[in-house]
Amino acid sequence: MKLLEYQAKEIFRKFDIPIPRGGVAENPKEARDVAEKLGPVAIKAQLPVGGRGKAGGIVFADGPEEAEKIAEELLGSKIKDLEIKKVLVEEKLNIKEELYLGVTVDRRNRSFVVLASSEGGIDIEEVAAETPEKIVKQLVDPLLGLRDYHCRSVAKRLGYSGRKMNALAEFIKKLYTVAFEMDAELTEINPLALTEDGFVAADARLNVDNNALFRHPEIGELQQESELSEFSARELEARALGLTYVELDGNIGIIGNGAGLTMATLDSV
Repeated sequence: MKLLEYQAKEIFRKFDIPIPRGGVAENPKEARDVAEKLGPVAIKAQLPVGGRGKAGGIVFADGPEEAEKIAEELLGSKIKDLEIKKVLVEEKLNIKEELYLGVTVDRRNRSFVVLASSEGGIDIEEVAAETPEKIVKQLVDPLLGLRDYHCRSVAKRLGYSGRKMNALAEFIKKLYTVAFEMDAELTEINPLALTEDGFVAADARLNVDNNALFRHPEIGELQQESELSEFSARELEARALGLTYVELDGNIGIIGNGAGLTMATLDSV
């Protein structure tokens, strides 16, 4: 289950992870009301997809009037064929440095792995392909968990020392706690912003294992909204009927029996 950014940030807040001040808007007036309390803001389309910035889904505004206008343009438009129904209006951060920080599952080693990079704010896949040496990895022993010295080691390998190293290490530990407690397949902050007040989660991604949702009734209410954002009307109708349906480009439909055979048939067509 892919949570929307604002939903993930609300969970981050519960784990004492600093996030920007802001609010969710479903119409231009609500966006203006939030911006009036914050000054310069970032207006971010709420969709369960990556690459929103490159697609025009993250826009900055200097004041309430501009925020209202931008929200009007974004709401109802589409990114990657998904309609924008909500925007997150947040204070514009004065960012000194941008990092990448994530916790995901290493299936080969059957454990969590912490990923960090000094190259934040861009697609981590690009960093992995072009400059893999800039990505720091820390495997987590399932029995021991993530220790404080592991977190300090990651921060140190990113070039930090002293108070900044300790602050980043504490941040890493909190993000790992989110991943562990929420049964997350991916917990990600990109960028993790360093401001005058310390480290702040400028963005947030949280993908919870569907098989573990029964352990998290507190996010059950979020599931329907997330699915409404992620799936098309036909896909939602099929899910209601208990069918697996994936809407793709083109005008040829495939009725398949088994994922492997269906993929092979798609490739053949």
